Amino acid sequence: MTELAVEGADMGTLHHLDDHRPTPTGPVDLTKTAAPADAPADKSSAQVSRWVRSGRAIRRAATHERTRTAGRLTVRHGMYVVGGGRIVARRTWEGRTAARYERMLRAAEAAGNLDLATEWEERGAKFRAARHQRRMDLLTAPVKFAKGAAAGAAVTAGGLLLLGIILAIANKDFTDLATPTMALIELVQWIVLIISVVWGPLVTLGPWAAVLGLWAVGRHQKAAPQWALPVRDRSGEGAPITPSIVVTAMRDLGVATLKKAIKEMGDVGAQMLSPIVIAGCGVEVDVHLPSGVSTDEIQNRRRKLAENLNRHEHEVFITIPPSPRTVRLWIADSGALDEPIGPSPLVTDPDVSANYKTGRAPWGQDLRGDAALVSLFQRMLLITGLSNQGKTASLRALALWLAFDRKVEFRIGDLKGVGDWAMFDGLATVLIQGPTDDHVLKVTEMVEDAAREMNRRLQAPGQDFPPLVVIVDEAQVAYGSGAVDKNKIPLGGAKATSRYFRAIKAIHDQGRAVNVTTWEGTQDPTNENLPKRSREGNHIRSSLVLGTESQARMAIGDAAIDGGAAPHKLRQGLDKGTVVVAGDGIKLAAGQTSVTVRTHYIDTDQAAEIADRAKAARNGVTTLHVVERDEERDPLADIATVLGSDARVRTQEVITRLAALDEDTYGGWSFIDLKRVLDDAGAEPYKSDGRMVVARDRVTSALANRDGDGSASASE
Repeated sequence: MTELAVEGADMGTLHHLDDHRPTPTGPVDLTKTAAPADAPADKSSAQVSRWVRSGRAIRRAATHERTRTAGRLTVRHGMYVVGGGRIVARRTWEGRTAARYERMLRAAEAAGNLDLATEWEERGAKFRAARHQRRMDLLTAPVKFAKGAAAGAAVTAGGLLLLGIILAIANKDFTDLATPTMALIELVQWIVLIISVVWGPLVTLGPWAAVLGLWAVGRHQKAAPQWALPVRDRSGEGAPITPSIVVTAMRDLGVATLKKAIKEMGDVGAQMLSPIVIAGCGVEVDVHLPSGVSTDEIQNRRRKLAENLNRHEHEVFITIPPSPRTVRLWIADSGALDEPIGPSPLVTDPDVSANYKTGRAPWGQDLRGDAALVSLFQRMLLITGLSNQGKTASLRALALWLAFDRKVEFRIGDLKGVGDWAMFDGLATVLIQGPTDDHVLKVTEMVEDAAREMNRRLQAPGQDFPPLVVIVDEAQVAYGSGAVDKNKIPLGGAKATSRYFRAIKAIHDQGRAVNVTTWEGTQDPTNENLPKRSREGNHIRSSLVLGTESQARMAIGDAAIDGGAAPHKLRQGLDKGTVVVAGDGIKLAAGQTSVTVRTHYIDTDQAAEIADRAKAARNGVTTLHVVERDEERDPLADIATVLGSDARVRTQEVITRLAALDEDTYGGWSFIDLKRVLDDAGAEPYKSDGRMVVARDRVTSALANRDGDGSASASE
């Protein structure tokens, strides 16, 4: 385009009406005139904007829940048809070939079952022989068919002719000879007519009927991707455990050898499984693993196995039965372990009784729903776990049951001191409650005194000694104490010089033979607060929830953990009172090293009521409590205290009780010291049945006379 330049004089004056700018005086280039400010946007930009809006609209439509639902519906029903076709084809193929027998044979070989493999091999050989015979029969089938057709035609023609003769004679009409034959011809004609009418619709509807049949098969077998299935089928949570579910869960664990073996078995991997049986609030099944798969590989994938079974991790327990290369699965009903198990028989049965030697304490229920009964006869007991998980309540429940045996003596040290054991005031002969170093010293002296009682009993063999149970709750306070006595000997620690550890170990070594046992409750086990030699001296080792596997091994031992016990897999705060128990005091399944028990919960008020009933069944027990070390002792008053409600007590027993009351004051007392105090008070010991005894009446009279003299002197 040529540039057109014009002079302002020739073209006239140009006025800008919009902004009243001055009229240019020079030439104007019309080709370079700028577009107005309010001119519409570029067409390409408008087109891009329309494409963006369209894309967003398409994306919203594609991601809308209705669209996704419609898509899942389409894929689901389409895959039902495809999956149904695959299933029918597979069934047809297996029905016509020896594939089924080959698969069964491989499965038996993979499982190591040679007898079953031989049986399937024989079945396969019989099937092939029968199939060969059928094929050979097909070679002679045409000749046989021709002969059969000729014979059939001759018999039919003869029959029709005979029938025609009969009709002709009966009707006296010669033409009736052909009536039966013509009737047959008309029948054939009608059949052909009907077929010709039906054939068209049949050809049209037949394929659709076949598709509908395949769809029904696929729908029944849920032959569609999980994401396309309905929510109720896709979730599967709480679904009944079936062999196919277990095999699929094992296959998808991520163990290559196991997956390959199951794949070779086809869908008959259920041969690995024992019968699935109901066990309490769940089911139990043994899984015999193929060669090359260890039980450790299954145990280490507990969470994944549980999720494959549509369960939470705490709802699946894996243990090792006696059979080699086998794992035992206990699978809870969904949510069943979150339900309470009901009250303790100690609460519901007012006539409960106990027998230390032959009885068993009702502690709770195992996972199968059976009562978990514990024998406490001559057994050291340890229970451990994290704080506030039910340790004290579980330990106290056993003591409450045993309190109904009047022969049992309790000596209890509670190093927490918040009153959890207060109801044993009047049941225990010694009750120490508190967390300080002074309380640790008193508990140590209590255990040492029990060790001395054990040694005294050992020196008198052949006697039937009454049970003495020494209970130390929060024993980690004693083991971890850095306090020393007046001779600078440490109270706590794991060394041979530790007074508490040494006394516990002594009772562990020999106390069982003379009915002296210890029960310890401790938190968060480590080598520092639960020494190895101490924890391994217990016959019953139990644990609530713990934080790590190493702690679990300290609590209940390596054998139990290797056998499938997993207190570190319990849920903190949710599995309160659930203990994993190892030892010989509780019934275990054959080959098992542990059992999981859901203990009955007995709160403090209920425990107090049970303790009152136990006190009523006893003759009365005087409980010795901790006395501060700086308090000035009154020997005569202390003697009256330790005599309690007993009319006469042997002098040696009085000395023992005084030492338990205050080791510092009376630990070194002999008969001479006791006799000196009693002689001075006018309550001399005397012989009864050949033994020196102290009479309660003499001591109380001496105290009354002394107090009366003191009052008279004061009044003067």
